[in-house]
Amino acid sequence: MQPAELNLARYNVSLDSETDFAGWRGAARRLALGEVRPEDISWHVASDPDQSRSDLPAIPAGAQLVVPRDFIEHAETAFCHSDPTRFAFLYRLLWRLRTEPKLLAIASDPDTRRLEAMEKAVRRDSHKMHAFVRFRKIGDGADERYVAWFEPDHFIVERNADFFVRRFTGMRWTILTPYASADWDGERLAIGPGAAKGDAPDQDDTEALWRTYFENIFNPARLKVKAMQKEMPKKYWRNLPEASLIPGLIAGADKAAKDMIAKMPTKPAPHHAKVQAKHWPKREPTQTSEDDNAGSISELREAAKGCRRCPLWRDATQAVFGEGPDNARVIFVGEQPGDQEDLAGKPFVGPAGKVFDAILDEAGVDRQKVYVTNAVKHFKFEPRGKRRIHSKPNAGEVQACRWWIDREFALIKPELAVALGATAALSLLGKAIPVTKMRGQVIEREDGLRVFITIHPSFILRIHEPADKEAERERFLADMREVKRLMAA
Repeated sequence: MQPAELNLARYNVSLDSETDFAGWRGAARRLALGEVRPEDISWHVASDPDQSRSDLPAIPAGAQLVVPRDFIEHAETAFCHSDPTRFAFLYRLLWRLRTEPKLLAIASDPDTRRLEAMEKAVRRDSHKMHAFVRFRKIGDGADERYVAWFEPDHFIVERNADFFVRRFTGMRWTILTPYASADWDGERLAIGPGAAKGDAPDQDDTEALWRTYFENIFNPARLKVKAMQKEMPKKYWRNLPEASLIPGLIAGADKAAKDMIAKMPTKPAPHHAKVQAKHWPKREPTQTSEDDNAGSISELREAAKGCRRCPLWRDATQAVFGEGPDNARVIFVGEQPGDQEDLAGKPFVGPAGKVFDAILDEAGVDRQKVYVTNAVKHFKFEPRGKRRIHSKPNAGEVQACRWWIDREFALIKPELAVALGATAALSLLGKAIPVTKMRGQVIEREDGLRVFITIHPSFILRIHEPADKEAERERFLADMREVKRLMAA
């Protein structure tokens, strides 16, 4: 074997910068066509781009390199990752693709998974840059300019500069980061060297206006601290004008949310009222007072006919109260009555109710021995022509109707409650929980009541794919069998 055939040479490839994808692509093509194996190449970024030089093999006459078309797009995105071994990794992928053209479709392959993870990280960092770059004004008149400081995790400035050009075409701006800067003078985009945080202004005259805006759009009822910190990590807070407000807004979120819940929903738009009046004439409820001293479920049901605790009574046909024995050991709580329940005045008699009954029977749970009710007692809907389309009750409506739920539980004194869906869980536990994540779990309230979490049977009806629908039905059946076990415990 000739020495040349041993291919012991080690190639040192210098790239002009961390984002010199064109240089990497050209070098990688020549190396692959020259049959240079990944382990025989050393990749690095030149300390002086003007003096960088790479000794690359000549391309053999007639040689062609064929790789999947989408590899270049994937590689260009992953190239922006901060992993210092990415140049060698991408070349290894290119080397494998020569003989494994379907490699990128093999989700279980470690290299494919790594490529996907790198792309995901770069896209996420780009999203953060779009969301958290905050420009501050410097100068006035002809010298007016807007400058922002941002600290990306990856090399994404060049990749995202055009986004800011499109969004802020009419103003002159500069984005400074530790490794690169992007400058737009209104006509030309330039990418320059990195900068220090001190090179950017830390405030301007619009800070107070921005904080006022943020404070007013903050919705305490939708606050999820962990999710917020995941989407807006604390590393970005120091560069955001509104960051100083965040701790206080979080601390006061609980009280602010309760204040929002205490306010009743607004009335429907006038044109909705006209449509409703045409197709469903308003029915005034029986003038029965809400009797807090009701001694039985039948008395409480009669009192509910006059419920006006929230505006939903105005457009519903009637209140739909719970149904079942006064001494039931388990209470099933759904969301609200549907169209057929609203007309019949009984819970769970529509399509979802039929699915519910069939699965209860299959699980060995006697429907006649359980109590079924809803978190909200009136049908909430939106008119669509001559149809009434179910509309999810809001937190205020759930809270208003909890007055009735609490009294149902106080009279029946069940050992177990089954929350059918998120609205029921909110009513029973007083807080929103992720049903799909906590499904099948039993949560014990402070008063000792056990609450079993599962989906609402209407979810099964909304699945279109037959196989998926059957699989979800089996899961719900398994949940009901677990309820049967808990009832016997």
